[in-house]
Amino acid sequence: MDERTAPGEGRSGIALASVVRFVDIAVDALAGAREEVDALNVYPVPDGDTGTNMYLTVVAARDAIRAALGEHADRPDLVADAGVPLAALARGALLGARGNSGVILSEMLGAAARRIGASRPDERNAVVMAEALAQASAASYAAVGEPVEGTMLTVMRAAAEAGTTAAAPDGARSSDVLTAAAAAAREALGHTPEQLDVLAQAGVVDAGGRGLSVILDAAETVLTGRRPIPVTAPLGSHAIPVPHVEHAGDELSEEGPAYEVMYLLDTDDARAPSLRERLGTLGDSVVVVGRDGLWNVHVHTDDVGAAIEAGLGIGRPHRIRVTHFAEQIAEKAEKAETPALPTLAGRRVVAVAAGPGLAALFEEAGAEVVRGGPGRRPSTGELLDAITACGASEVVVLPNDEPTVRAALAAASTAEADHGARGLRVAVIPTHAQVQGLAAVAVHEPGRAFDQDVTEMTATARHVRHGAVTIAARQAMTMAGPCEPGDALGVIAGDFAVVGEDLGAVALVVLDRLLAAGGELVTLVSGADSAGLADRATAWVEEYHPHVDVVVYDGGQERYPLLMSVE
Repeated sequence: MDERTAPGEGRSGIALASVVRFVDIAVDALAGAREEVDALNVYPVPDGDTGTNMYLTVVAARDAIRAALGEHADRPDLVADAGVPLAALARGALLGARGNSGVILSEMLGAAARRIGASRPDERNAVVMAEALAQASAASYAAVGEPVEGTMLTVMRAAAEAGTTAAAPDGARSSDVLTAAAAAAREALGHTPEQLDVLAQAGVVDAGGRGLSVILDAAETVLTGRRPIPVTAPLGSHAIPVPHVEHAGDELSEEGPAYEVMYLLDTDDARAPSLRERLGTLGDSVVVVGRDGLWNVHVHTDDVGAAIEAGLGIGRPHRIRVTHFAEQIAEKAEKAETPALPTLAGRRVVAVAAGPGLAALFEEAGAEVVRGGPGRRPSTGELLDAITACGASEVVVLPNDEPTVRAALAAASTAEADHGARGLRVAVIPTHAQVQGLAAVAVHEPGRAFDQDVTEMTATARHVRHGAVTIAARQAMTMAGPCEPGDALGVIAGDFAVVGEDLGAVALVVLDRLLAAGGELVTLVSGADSAGLADRATAWVEEYHPHVDVVVYDGGQERYPLLMSVE
């Protein structure tokens, strides 16, 4: 191992805490650089969203690793096995990737995370970090149908090569590797206009490369504490010019594809390469990334149907997104040229629902529903889409799940940054449970002032005492002691507080504790495999707390046969 160690770098491998700090700093750095990177975006399509897409991709990775860490999110040094949260980071980036740059970035992050997660105690940290950068570069080139130099691929390769050189001396540290990599990325970024004529003509550096440089600067900051001065205008200008885009009719240009098609694809890993080849015949900017049966697909094409059918031919496409470039660019041009007016109106609630029955309840209350829950939590991008699709000037978001709160906050800040000039206001009520969301939406009143409505909904959610029951999936230590796979677990306020053999008995213990401080209303939400738990709980309340009203809903949620709350 290294004779010297950098901050956050131990002698037994790259510290997980350093990775968590990296994604936090990278998110903040991209948030600050997002508009700048968007303005640089002229290649492959001048749609002005590269910075936003890279930001949302890293946000998704950050949310995923924090969700995997759970109660250790603020103390990752207490986690014995870093493999699980690092795998979650890779998968989160894959699921949350948006746009050409976001999909490529997700492959880079995933490759680097997998190399760090596979490190051995006998390896030098500098070597691990250098190989992580090298594998990120190699994976990104392999993922792209026709790699083009002068892009983020070039910047990543330069960083990887510099990192490999810096790692060679025996006394090298991972901080030395990242310092060299970040500097090489900034230098390579400055040369991108020499490699792509479209960049030279617009007088800008490559947008994806600039975003990647921001991320590598963040990595250097984690291990050194230094904040490098980035190169943003290599052509002698102190200001980054906003490129002017010419249109031809309804299409982006007469030669280039008119649509961006993206989707997730469930398919065998062996079949994915054939899709990359097929999409290459239908358009350009082809990127197909993923593993373990889940792939993220991106292509620019004129034939949307054929691009989707190509996926259908080898698997199951889902979360399909189609963007018409000309319309997207026209909207951005209109925003830039037209005085901003508050064209949005009304108030809507966006609620994350963990099951079909819960979704129906929120919809009946007038909310826009985003499907979520354990195992399928929505990305920041999905929540952002739901917020902006409302068409409302005031939006209240109910995450209804603790790990989803962070994604909701990122989506809210992005929505306000993009649409604040139109009068959009977004408030996130930090609901950690579905039953808290139900209570909040029940007191929602569009007719009163926005701040007052949010305050009332927040206060109501906070006063809800909530619990649930589930089945232990693995051996673990809980607040109530050790549990084995198959044990019944009782959850109170998000913590495992009861361990038993019978779900029904555990549910009654949870209810008893929730009612210990009194209450007037018990809400029970039965899950997909409730097995009469709601009826048993209702009978118990009627016998031992006859003055308390009981309401039962069929939520249909998975993993939690019964959700409970007391108000």
